[in-house]
Amino acid sequence: MGTAEMVAVRRVMLGLAVLAAAGELAAQGAPPARTLLVRPGSALPTLAAAVAQATPGSTIRVAAGRYREPTVVVTVPRLTIVGEEGAEFDGEGAHEVLVVRADAVTVRGLTFRNTGVSQMQDRAALRVAEARDCRVESNTFRDALFAIYLQRTTGCVVRDNDIRAAGADETSNGNGIHLWYSPGTRVEGNTIRGQRDGIYFEFSDGSVATANVSEGNRRYGLHFMFSDSCRYERNTFRANGAGVAVMYSKHVVMDGNGFLDATGSGAYGLLLKEITDGALLRNRFVGNSVGLFLEGASRLDIRDNDFRRNGWAVRLMADAEDSRFRGNIFSGNAFDVATNSRALRSDFVGNWWDAYRGYDLDRDGTGDVPFRPVRLFALVAERHPETLLLLRAPVTAVLDAAERVFPVLTPQVADERPLMRAPR
Repeated sequence: MGTAEMVAVRRVMLGLAVLAAAGELAAQGAPPARTLLVRPGSALPTLAAAVAQATPGSTIRVAAGRYREPTVVVTVPRLTIVGEEGAEFDGEGAHEVLVVRADAVTVRGLTFRNTGVSQMQDRAALRVAEARDCRVESNTFRDALFAIYLQRTTGCVVRDNDIRAAGADETSNGNGIHLWYSPGTRVEGNTIRGQRDGIYFEFSDGSVATANVSEGNRRYGLHFMFSDSCRYERNTFRANGAGVAVMYSKHVVMDGNGFLDATGSGAYGLLLKEITDGALLRNRFVGNSVGLFLEGASRLDIRDNDFRRNGWAVRLMADAEDSRFRGNIFSGNAFDVATNSRALRSDFVGNWWDAYRGYDLDRDGTGDVPFRPVRLFALVAERHPETLLLLRAPVTAVLDAAERVFPVLTPQVADERPLMRAPR
């Protein structure tokens, strides 16, 4: 090895040694992570006192007791706050309880109560703001205006929380889990009851909601806007005031969810408004006034869903187009399909209809004559809702029989290959 090469090697080795020494000094200078115990009557009687002494990577354990203190603000990164059984924080009806403004903070096993109602502030029991990689797990929330509020966060996890509110109306309730500009969030295994909206997403691309139960909320079980490329899987939305609304987004996939018992004049199992290039797969729509309502929705793959015992199984507005319904079950609905247009631009292919009375001579599993799912009375009711009073009257059977013989009045919607047997 020549002299120049040896000089270069020595310089590299010297640089590595300097870096190693600097790293060791930095590690020696950094305060060590600590475990702190909050307990009433101890040296650390409040969470705020423990946070003030915490260093990055520390753990704060909160003993059983009811803690009443002003809003606690966390600015220490990589902090873990863990509650022992019976550890409760009470906002005394006056303020937020805990605000996190640091990355990689975990809050687990605490009970939050009583934020009180504010008309001037979206008051939350637990707010995470401008932070990354937070975890909110296995907490209990009671009577909070907003329970969990994520504001300009990235990559957070909200899992296994129990949220219940008892506000008398929408104005005295906020949302259970609220995401605002919080992409890449995972919301999993939570139970939400009695809030305004159970789960609310806005400007939160690439997020996932899975295995949540959202029921008995004042407005929507899930309210979702301006959030692309999200997935909703295996959630149960039951008996919410207006059902579920997903709006103004693209590339949304909803798979294996239950949309149940949304009843009332303005209630939908699922309302899709201005949704494009998405998919509805293997969902259940049961006992709703309207199972699925599409307005301005386009290019959707609606496949292998189960529509049972709804008033209207599917309502498609004239501006809903280029979607395909395949392999779905329609059973026990008052109206299988309704629309306000004669020129429907979506396809129904290979679905099972309990009202189909066709035959299968070639035994290929599909009917040899098409099924027309839009009843004449459904068209009349769409334009004149007051006629629904005659739904069970003999005149509706006469109208339907006449339309089967002379199908000239209803929209030209037909399933050319209706299934002879339900697919599952």
